[in-house]
Amino acid sequence: MITRLAHKYFDFRYREVDRFVQNPIDVQRKVFNYLIKNGKETFFGKEFGFDSIRNEDGFRKKVPVFHYEQLRPFLDKIIVEKKQNILWNKPVRWFAMSSGTTEDKSKYIPVTDESLKTGHYKCGEQMLAIYGRANRDARFFFGKTLVMGGSKQINEIGDGVFTGDISAILIKNLYFWAKLSRTPESISLLPDWEEKLQALAYYAVSHDVRAFMGVPSWLLVLLKKIKQDTGRELTDIWPNLEVFFHGGVSFTPFAEQYKKIIPKASMRYWETYNASEGFFGVQFDSHSKDMLLMLDSNIYYEFVPMSQWDSENPETLTLDEVKTGENYALLISTNGGLWRYMIGDTIEFTSLKPYLFKITGRTKHFINAFGEELIIDNAEKALHEACLKTGATITEYTAAPVYFGDNNAGAHEWLIEFENSPSCLDVFGTELDEALKKVNSDYEAKRSYGLSLQAPVVRSLPKGSFYEWMKSIEKSGGQNKVPRLSNNRDYLERMFVFLHSTGRI
Repeated sequence: MITRLAHKYFDFRYREVDRFVQNPIDVQRKVFNYLIKNGKETFFGKEFGFDSIRNEDGFRKKVPVFHYEQLRPFLDKIIVEKKQNILWNKPVRWFAMSSGTTEDKSKYIPVTDESLKTGHYKCGEQMLAIYGRANRDARFFFGKTLVMGGSKQINEIGDGVFTGDISAILIKNLYFWAKLSRTPESISLLPDWEEKLQALAYYAVSHDVRAFMGVPSWLLVLLKKIKQDTGRELTDIWPNLEVFFHGGVSFTPFAEQYKKIIPKASMRYWETYNASEGFFGVQFDSHSKDMLLMLDSNIYYEFVPMSQWDSENPETLTLDEVKTGENYALLISTNGGLWRYMIGDTIEFTSLKPYLFKITGRTKHFINAFGEELIIDNAEKALHEACLKTGATITEYTAAPVYFGDNNAGAHEWLIEFENSPSCLDVFGTELDEALKKVNSDYEAKRSYGLSLQAPVVRSLPKGSFYEWMKSIEKSGGQNKVPRLSNNRDYLERMFVFLHSTGRI
């Protein structure tokens, strides 16, 4: 009975998904008109002449592209000057502290009641509907969902305005009925990471956990702790475990470790793209990790071609202008108060009917020191291939350029923490090099004869190095991420100082 009712509910919510799958351009146009209508009443809307905007092209001409630095003066009017009706015509009561990567200071992303209800929560229900429709044997709703949220405390900054990372904000404002099946708020919002890790482990082993939600890297820390503390297999602790709804970082480097720690053929891993700025995508099919672009969550999308990423006034494309196989930077306007905002993530469409995509990296996370244009998607594929060839598995990694010297050409330096180390690191490096050549023709050209780019330098770090480094800079837990690729050596050099000081290298 409960199963039948649950799937009827999933089917009901799936109708919303089907509407924007069938009519994507019309749905986006309605979203655009809704945003402009409400934006006219704001300080921002008056500043940029929303009254005279009649269509999407007028919007592109009137409103410049915003990065966080350009948005910050408007945010300060809310945070510092305690004013409202600045970016949205309803109160901004929350600011999501988006840590991004460890090299960045926190950014304050505005969150409104509307962006929570018609964005994050609505898409969360649609995510379950998509999953339930694709898997008619789903039974996760009979048990608990273990949520691996952020570790930041909710802090009030005055006049009823609060800050916290997005997972904490979502948990704090979640519908009461949804809280019943999840990790208790008293545990989820613990500010101390180590204390929360212990509390989560204690809670999890005594409940019928059937689903996980969180970032793969940090959940893996918890699962390893539970297995070590109990001496039991996770499949014995949770025989009904069914699915992991994951996001935040690529799952590829962690896939083999999850298969090992959860040796269950029926276990499912469902990709999501839920960021501080909005809920953008959900895996659409059991047989592919490609995600469906969520088009009815009151987010209006534009796309910046790769050739325009460094332009001060980049040309942008609307949804009906994109092509498959091209790298685009994501530009969003939302009812959270973001207008033509460059979030920094890059995607590639794999289908236009429906609009399916994969995340390829970030506009600032690449290596192009020698014209090789290496993006995260290239790195993930090449590392996966090198692991297959050498029997290795990777926990964490980061890479940066080695610049030209008097006696050497340039190169890429990789710091890798292995779960299972290759028998020969040099062989791993060779396989990585060959795989990079296969997936990136620019890299292959620069590697020709080793004239401008030499073979990669691969360094194996002791287990736990990245975890301890993140703790040392107070970036453990939650949505904090290691930058996979950097176009300079700042991050690597800071990490080297830490590794030397702790005797790890």
